Parts: sequence; C-alpha cells; structure tokens
Amino acid sequence: MARAIAQLGDRAFLDVLLRCLAWSAICFIALHVLAVWLVQRVLQWHGPLGWAGDLLASVGATLLTLWLFLPLAAAISTLYLSRIAAAVERRYYPFLPPARGAPVAAQAWDGIILCARILTFSLVSFALVLILPGAGIVLGWAIAAYALGRGLFVAVSMRRMPRAAADTLYRRFRWQILAQGGLMAAAACLPLVNLLIPLLGTAAMVHVLDDALSQAGGFTRS
Repeated sequence: MARAIAQLGDRAFLDVLLRCLAWSAICFIALHVLAVWLVQRVLQWHGPLGWAGDLLASVGATLLTLWLFLPLAAAISTLYLSRIAAAVERRYYPFLPPARGAPVAAQAWDGIILCARILTFSLVSFALVLILPGAGIVLGWAIAAYALGRGLFVAVSMRRMPRAAADTLYRRFRWQILAQGGLMAAAACLPLVNLLIPLLGTAAMVHVLDDALSQAGGFTRS
C-alpha cells in the first residue's frame, strides 16, 4: 500500500483517477436527477409539497450514493485495471514479460462478479451495522476486507494467469492478501480517501502478487 501511495503522482495514475471521478460524478448526478424525476412523476406533488418531495428525493439519493460509492468506484476502476497494473509494473518490475493471462472475456466477467460481490457485501455490512451497532462495524469491516482483498488480488492475478491458478495462489497467501484488504476497508471509511481505494488497492495488489509469485518461484527478479 505504501508503494501504491508513493506512485500517486504517476501520470497514468492521475489520468485514471480523473476518469474515475468523472464517471462517478456522471453516475451520481444521474441518480439525483432520476430520484427527483420519480418523485415528481409518481407523487405529482406541487407547490411547497413538491419542493419538500424534491428535497427528500435529493437527500435519499445522497444517502444511496454513499452506500453505492465503493461498488460503483470498483466497477469503474475495473475498466482501467490493466492500465494501473501496467503503470506499476513499468516502474517497479520492468523485467516482467508482457501480461498474457486469462482471456479478456474471463477478466471482464470476473470484474462484474467483483462489483456484484462488493455491492452485496456492502448491503450485508449496512444491515449488520443497523442490527448489531458495535459488532456490526467490526463485521462490516471484515466483510469489506475480504471483498476488496480477494476480489482485487484475483482480478490483478488474472492478467498473468488463468482463474484457477489465481484462486490457488490466493489460498496459499490468503492472510497476506486479506491484510491489505483490511487496510483498504479501513481507509474506505474516510471521506475523500475512499475515492482512491480502488486505484490504490489495484496498485497494491500488483506488489502483493509479485511478492507471492516470488515466494512461489513464479517471477524471476533482476
């Protein structure tokens, strides 16, 4: 994670970050407009009542965007995962051969599964916090750590190996990977910092993958 943060000034990182922020803004604005339109269309309130409805719709959309932020950011970042990973490898691992892993379709499908998993776990975490306020926060963090850690590691690994091999590598280095996921999950609770989590998490997992493969004898350093 420290290496990922140190590379934030990289031009490729900044380009991806700006693109992710732009897509996020477009999605959130569209969600607000849709919420207000639905209230006006369904309830058909007018005058002060209409203004109150618009306000409630806007507040509701804002709360919804807070819940959807991490899954949406993860979904957008998967579009640029290869670009981020390539930037990390250019800086830290220039000796690596070109990435030839799982088929593009398989990587895209895995990205969809990752986003769905994070969305589902976000809902479960939210429910746990409501039902078990103290323990729910800890359980929610653990769930997010698993979703981010395992999901991003497997996604990054599939650039260089089939899905089955990525799963095997995850099982062998599970606790090292989940430790990084725990850092990401904790940082995702901080405003503004959470904007960087998908990008930093992807970059961090490239380093974790290199370390895991080095221990497993998969990469040859020079």
